[in-house]
Amino acid sequence: MKHDVDSEILEVPVLIVGGGPAGLTMALELARRGITGMLIERRDFTSHFPRAHLLNVRTMETFADVGVADDIYAQSPPEDQWHRAAWYTSLAGPTPLHGQRIGYVDAWGGGGDLAEYEKASPRKFANLPQIRLDRVLAEHAKMRWPNAIRSRTELIDLEYDEDHAIATVLDHAGGATSKIRARYVVAADGGRTLTGLLGVSMEGPRALIDHVSVYFSADLSGHADEEALLTYFVRPEGQGSFAGALLGLGPKEWGKNCTEWLVGMSFHLSDPALESDSSLIERAKDLIGIADLEMQVHSVSHWQFEGVVADRFRVGPVFIVGDAAHRHPPTGGLGLNTAVGDVSNLAWKLASVLKGNAKETLLDTYEPERRQIALQNVEHSLRNAGRHAPIAEALGLRRGIGIEEGWKEVGLWASDSPEGERRREAAAAAIAANRENFSQLNIEAGFCYEQGALVPDAVPAPVKRSPAQFVPSSRPGHHLPHVWVQHDGAKISTTDLIQPEGLTLLLSSAGSAAWGEAAALISSTGACPIHVVVIGEGGEYQDPQRDWEAAREVHEGGAILVRPDRHVAWRAVDLPSDVHSELKKAVERVIDPVVVPSGTDTLEEIERITVAGEALRTNESSRQARIFSERGTP
Repeated sequence: MKHDVDSEILEVPVLIVGGGPAGLTMALELARRGITGMLIERRDFTSHFPRAHLLNVRTMETFADVGVADDIYAQSPPEDQWHRAAWYTSLAGPTPLHGQRIGYVDAWGGGGDLAEYEKASPRKFANLPQIRLDRVLAEHAKMRWPNAIRSRTELIDLEYDEDHAIATVLDHAGGATSKIRARYVVAADGGRTLTGLLGVSMEGPRALIDHVSVYFSADLSGHADEEALLTYFVRPEGQGSFAGALLGLGPKEWGKNCTEWLVGMSFHLSDPALESDSSLIERAKDLIGIADLEMQVHSVSHWQFEGVVADRFRVGPVFIVGDAAHRHPPTGGLGLNTAVGDVSNLAWKLASVLKGNAKETLLDTYEPERRQIALQNVEHSLRNAGRHAPIAEALGLRRGIGIEEGWKEVGLWASDSPEGERRREAAAAAIAANRENFSQLNIEAGFCYEQGALVPDAVPAPVKRSPAQFVPSSRPGHHLPHVWVQHDGAKISTTDLIQPEGLTLLLSSAGSAAWGEAAALISSTGACPIHVVVIGEGGEYQDPQRDWEAAREVHEGGAILVRPDRHVAWRAVDLPSDVHSELKKAVERVIDPVVVPSGTDTLEEIERITVAGEALRTNESSRQARIFSERGTP
């Protein structure tokens, strides 16, 4: 088919390619900073598959910033109907061994984890399947960038140099092609087109297993767990792991009263069950175990487990975010959340450079800051995928076991015998070990940047002994600690005091005059706006319980300089002898940084995720357990 090419070239500061959560959030982040641009998406903004659904507290902070959090919370389940993951043999079935609950854990910031999550952020965890999330984000993006959010528009070619890029795009509605010139391009297309055009390689294990999702409507109210959002089925068909999982999708009622569901199943790539959707639907029915279940199937989708990270996150004026930069197994729900983290990191930097508040070198910090986090999260997701094998092993299930023999082993687990008691205790211990999949606050909220747009200090990072252990810190590179302070009698989080542009300087009243004078002088030069916030006695914000004083890790007279993404850029533990000079040097190192190559650390991380991926591919549960215990916590 021949396409007409428009003679005029549209010029925009930023072109976003891809209209999923990463691309739409980028449009909203830029819009709130006064940056205009264009977003193109080859399809429309209606997702036909539920896909990602977990939105952690850092993601919800970003969504609050861009004005979509309230809409998301309104569609998220009630707090008492989803903060649990459970393991069953099935929901029902022909024998007493079917429909047995093996155990459960609190999950996603609920139950026993609630207090720790509340210490980490003013926002709560949310749950909204992407089939609905995309619509919320698209509606808001269209309001903020009118006529600049284009569906059914596909990038088909890209030319670029260090100064700009020219994209050739195809309008599927009319059949014409046109060109868009952009100072910067954000590749948020899931790796579908741009990474190939740019010559970017994905590193890490691929094609581990084929994951199948059956999305359907049914009445499971008489059988589903009342509180579990996610139910894993451990039974002989799992061949030494879980055989499948059931996810509640709401939309109006939750818990056992969901009307929409998803069954996820994993298969080796040669499994004959993959040959037809009808056989996969029957497999899903069998896992649930309700013989006469009436299912209205909406879709059956396939995708392959992989744990890969792009070898580069920037090529000239093009920045790679989200699934285009890293792809994770779904275990732990880190994919979409890592994507939103990419956007939060990059958006303020793009806006700062485009407005002249920072040097081009600031953009060089995106890759070293975010690629390291992506590597850690991919590795953690691969670990999580292997944590179910010890549960199956505790029931006596293993790879190669026959169905009849497997149910006999499950019968021993359920028996009133010393062996049954031993197996139940082992299963309970294995389920408790899965907390690292569902209670991973440190992974979600405790990540930090060791180099980039920041000034490191000599204080070592807090020691964290597990993915669940979150330790707040004002150490440069860490997310600013969340503490409730007061303003005019109302409470406000310290994290909500951070401004979307420039840098925010948090102070106590001691030395505030010197700091304020220095900040005003630096701001007046046009280098970068610095917003001064005084907390404590004599300040605009009060700290009546001295919670901020305990959390800030600097003395009276010290200061904390914070970036718009709420990560600490620099801190002065005490009042310097030359406040202006010290602050000026810090600001210059943030807005015009010198980026040091990462060296061998990245190679070591790639090796770690490759080893973890191969363990998952071969389903060797004992080898997995050994690898995961030896590797420690990232």
